[in-house]
Amino acid sequence: MSNIYIQEPPTNGKVLLKTSAGDIDIELWSKEAPKACRNFVQLCMEGYYDGTIFHRVVREFIVQGGDPTGTGTGGESVYGRPFKDEFHSRLRFNRRGLVAMANAGPHDNGSQFFFTLGRADELNNKHTIFGKVTGDTVYNMLRLAEVECDDDERPLNAHKIRTAEVLHSPFDDIIPRELKKAKKEKDKEEGKKSQSKATKNFSLLSFGEEAEEEEEMVNQVSQTFKGKSKSSHDLLKDDPRLSSVPAVDKYVQIINDDSDSTKVCTEYYLNYSKLSSAITEAPEEDVEELEEDDDKGWMAHVLQFDEQSRKVKDANVHDEDTFEIYDPRNPVNKRRREESKKLLKEKKAKW
Repeated sequence: MSNIYIQEPPTNGKVLLKTSAGDIDIELWSKEAPKACRNFVQLCMEGYYDGTIFHRVVREFIVQGGDPTGTGTGGESVYGRPFKDEFHSRLRFNRRGLVAMANAGPHDNGSQFFFTLGRADELNNKHTIFGKVTGDTVYNMLRLAEVECDDDERPLNAHKIRTAEVLHSPFDDIIPRELKKAKKEKDKEEGKKSQSKATKNFSLLSFGEEAEEEEEMVNQVSQTFKGKSKSSHDLLKDDPRLSSVPAVDKYVQIINDDSDSTKVCTEYYLNYSKLSSAITEAPEEDVEELEEDDDKGWMAHVLQFDEQSRKVKDANVHDEDTFEIYDPRNPVNKRRREESKKLLKEKKAKW
């Protein structure tokens, strides 16, 4: 068995199929079968295989899928037409776990593919091998065949591909197309979102039950009086018994009452009425308006700024601020050097 793996060429590219039987890792031979690998990778990127079933199961032989119609007669390639077979001398149907293109004849490859469940020498030079199942996920691939089938090799409860994810693409120039299926799903989701109404979650409140009861009562009352309310103008027109003259005076009538609150309200309304009358009687002052086309209108604004006097230094005068603290020309550093020299001289004199 080890000799078989040594003869196979190295892979380049990886795809993860999430199926109802478990995850299946597929490594691709993109150099040996570039057209088949490009077709498979792009269809996975576009979500073409999402929701498709494995419509054909032949025990100890193959498990076939990749048909969006689920009949075994549908599916098309990304090229818009069937593409040619790609055979390689180092890729043979000599074991299980190989991934190859399904076709109805020579050079008739579309979107359908199959997994091998064992050795199948009769398929050599008839179907393009473009990948292999790796790791322990080969056992999930074998579970695809553990279903009951009818006389036409169709499973009664078929496994399906939930999603297809490209973990490593060997082709950098692939641009996924927007399929009609994806467009319809997006339109449906947008329609559902627009039709859905916001609901109040009263369970988050500590007084949620009381708030919910009050909300129901308000809704019931609003429904009963919905469309029944009329304005006073409508009633004046409909009812001949009502007069169009207002029954209430313009100003609030003063009620003779000894309470302090009544007196305060009375004084407030009297002052308010005097103020409003004074405002209406006051002559309007003429305001000079600038013409719109006047270019000097911007000069009406006053420009204000803070004056910050800058300190001017003489280049010939050196002080502590002239040089940085780590500069040897700084007076502080000079004093330190002179002091250290004096100390050294004193030590030498003692010795």
